[in-house]
Amino acid sequence: MTMLDELHQDHVNLTRLLDMLRQKVAKLREGEHPNFGLMADVIDYITNYADVHHHPREDQMYAYFRGRDAELDKAIDRCEAEHREMKHLGVELSEAVDCILHDAVMPMDQFTDRLEQFVTQQTDHLNLEEGELFPKLQAVASEEDWQELTKDLPRPEDPLFGEKQAAQYSELYRELLAEMVNP
Repeated sequence: MTMLDELHQDHVNLTRLLDMLRQKVAKLREGEHPNFGLMADVIDYITNYADVHHHPREDQMYAYFRGRDAELDKAIDRCEAEHREMKHLGVELSEAVDCILHDAVMPMDQFTDRLEQFVTQQTDHLNLEEGELFPKLQAVASEEDWQELTKDLPRPEDPLFGEKQAAQYSELYRELLAEMVNP
């Protein structure tokens, strides 16, 4: 399994969580109030796992391949800019959920718009990487490149989808299992 395969699996997992948030947006638009604590866990995982583990590995991989192809470099530049923007939006959304959990007044339509923007931005970013960037990397990379990257960038333990789930995500993990049983 190459580093690209591992990052792709992260994208599959993130997509599952984004689908959960997309369902929460629909419920909010219908006037329902979903479990904001669970929503906070999803946003926290997406933001923190991406910032601490996923994006740094991608950024190091992109740096390794930078300079091999002009089109690839343009896609890398766009992707790195999106990483910075997504971090900012994730922090803002986490703060908004925290305010709701602590009974601060926030217009639900404003929050829902912000949540929908977050989901759309994350989804568009995953589509950029999967549809444009990863294929370009596959075209320029050799087996030796993947071996070198895997050696230099070991895979971190995933606190939600890894072998051992972190206690902070136990409710989210149960919710994901329940969705798999009763979609």
